[in-house]
Amino acid sequence: MTSALRPTWATTTVRPDQPDAALLLREYMTEMVVRYHRRPARTGEVDEALAEMPSDDLTDPTGVLVLAHHGADLAGCAGLRWWPDWAELTRVFIRPAHRGAGGGTALLAAVEQRARAAGVDRIRLDTRDDLVEARALYARHGYVEIPAYSQGPYADHWFEKRLR
Repeated sequence: MTSALRPTWATTTVRPDQPDAALLLREYMTEMVVRYHRRPARTGEVDEALAEMPSDDLTDPTGVLVLAHHGADLAGCAGLRWWPDWAELTRVFIRPAHRGAGGGTALLAAVEQRARAAGVDRIRLDTRDDLVEARALYARHGYVEIPAYSQGPYADHWFEKRLR
């Protein structure tokens, strides 16, 4: 297959309550619940997690949500929350069928561009021990581990990337 025939990645900014965004955020949270508990999600468990960790602030003026398409397929998302001197990366997710095709790289580039455009000079994030693929992605793209800046119940590792 020539590179001209391979799907490309495109990103757009949307509100978290839009249907495609809500779908991806539910898929993201389902995977987080399943991986954390190492079992299928129980009835109501994903809804509880979505309520415990809402994404409704990932819209102007408090944040941004980016959706990624791989060709015509809805393939992933990532969000930023704005803080006075930095942005927090959250909800990074690529659907399983699109993993390994550069979606994480495309999403990080998109959110970093949006952070720079907003005048932010660094991005921080926290993540869990079991999300080894995410930690590897962040390290490959210049995010370095830093001391804890938050005390969330699901935070085991903290990263930061300087944008300037």
